[in-house]
Amino acid sequence: MIKVVELFAGVGGFRLGLEGIQQDNGFKVVWGNQWEPSTKVQHAFNVYASQFKDGIHSNQDIATVDTKDIPKHDLLVGGFPCQDYSVARSLNNEKGLQGKKGVLFWEIMRIVNDPKHRPSFVLLENVDRLLKSPSKQRGKDFGVMLASFRDAGYSVEWRVINAAEYGFAQRRRRVFIFAYRNDTVFGKKQRELFQSDGASKLIQQDGFFASEFPVKGTSTKHSSVDRDFSDIIFDVSDNFSCQFRNSGVMINEHIYSEETIPEDFEPTPLRDILEEEVDEKYFLQTDKKMKSGKTIYEQFEYLKGPKKVPRKSANGHEYIYSEGGMSFPDSWDAPGRTMLTSEGTVNRSTHVVADLKNPDRLRLLTPVECERLNGFPDNWTSILPERTRYFTMGNALVVGLIEKMSHTIKAIYEEEKQAVLQK
Repeated sequence: MIKVVELFAGVGGFRLGLEGIQQDNGFKVVWGNQWEPSTKVQHAFNVYASQFKDGIHSNQDIATVDTKDIPKHDLLVGGFPCQDYSVARSLNNEKGLQGKKGVLFWEIMRIVNDPKHRPSFVLLENVDRLLKSPSKQRGKDFGVMLASFRDAGYSVEWRVINAAEYGFAQRRRRVFIFAYRNDTVFGKKQRELFQSDGASKLIQQDGFFASEFPVKGTSTKHSSVDRDFSDIIFDVSDNFSCQFRNSGVMINEHIYSEETIPEDFEPTPLRDILEEEVDEKYFLQTDKKMKSGKTIYEQFEYLKGPKKVPRKSANGHEYIYSEGGMSFPDSWDAPGRTMLTSEGTVNRSTHVVADLKNPDRLRLLTPVECERLNGFPDNWTSILPERTRYFTMGNALVVGLIEKMSHTIKAIYEEEKQAVLQK
């Protein structure tokens, strides 16, 4: 059984993808932490605790948790917030580093660096803009993360994955980061492959993501990145920049990154996740006026249409804000767009679909349909207020992606077990 600790657990997407519905998939989440600092009622944690009965459920600020209270584990997972990962020298200018207060990535590294823990594997998820942030020093934040793992004795592979490109119902693009300790069987094997066959072959054929997320080559529009990475972490924070591509590895104090092209998979169309019987409250009321004076239909039509709007910046500079049009309503025959936490409100990003039974009428997605877009079972979040159900799904990941990754993790873990038995 692979023991897992889950941080920033939300409503349990990582755990569901690893353990499966029956929770007998070879993984066991022994400790899960979910804490939302901005709300009195802990909605996401309440869903997590109601759906998973086993293991320890922690509803405490992770920064206040003593690592000795976290069980030993093989795999650490979590979808952490995208923040500023700047670091500074310690006061004595010699040991340690100071990360910006409240940056939750340092809580991950606190567990990774604890001699009691040092999990063999770490699987993280974040928005893909992490690879390019901040705008004034492109790639610095991700560089700091890579340097942190490097200094802890880990190598890293990453991949930006659009769920729809691998057969799922949502065009949700996220970066997944798999870190592995250099002294594991997998770590040693990857270093040997890196030395013998090169980084590109490792990414496309032999790496963590290759089997479940195959690619057909690299883009000729983007040059690969191939550079030494021996900079100390403080210099990375101050001076490092890099045009990270959608796939890459950090191994042997070296960074290699390339723009891979996914194999062709047929996405799941939106029609496949739509309910047939839908409550009247989700339909657009074509005759009811909003505060803007428009009907809700007219408001959506405006929000989703192309526009050029005069604006003025804080310093008085006048400019034209432009945005292109988008499908209205959303096509039944295409996967859904990236779902945001504002789903279900009158917002440009909100899905509006023609009803399956009444195609001449437009409506919003239901909370169940939003759960389906992310691969959760129907009514997974039913204990929550409706607005919060939309919000939690906007924050969640596509469960099926984690399920696919679980296959590779199990194969890797089995090799580790066999190596121990042969000693």
